[in-house]
Amino acid sequence: MTDEKETPEAAAPPQDNTITIQDFTKVELRVAKVIEANEIEGADRLLQLRVDIGSEVRQLVAGIKKSYSPEDLVGKHIVVVANLKPARLRGVESQGMLLAAQTEDGPILVSFDKDVPTGAPVK
Repeated sequence: MTDEKETPEAAAPPQDNTITIQDFTKVELRVAKVIEANEIEGADRLLQLRVDIGSEVRQLVAGIKKSYSPEDLVGKHIVVVANLKPARLRGVESQGMLLAAQTEDGPILVSFDKDVPTGAPVK
């Protein structure tokens, strides 16, 4: 007999959310350079970004306003999912998704420690 009490998390069976390499290769990750960033009127968490992904300029909507001001973002190189089906958020079309870590203090963008060409694939 142990002194540890079983928590609901411990009692739940593990979920198998693993994917195959074929699943992963369907996701097109690209280096993008933020060329413009703006607030979306009435949105507490969302920013509208224009990003250069090498072959074209795209518009993204991202819930990163808690951690970043528009001025912080212009010129940054980030990672985006380039082949995600477009979606409308707050009436604004988003043509991809950026990658960010979720922390207690808010989202933190995935970035690079060296210069990377815009449009480079991320594997």
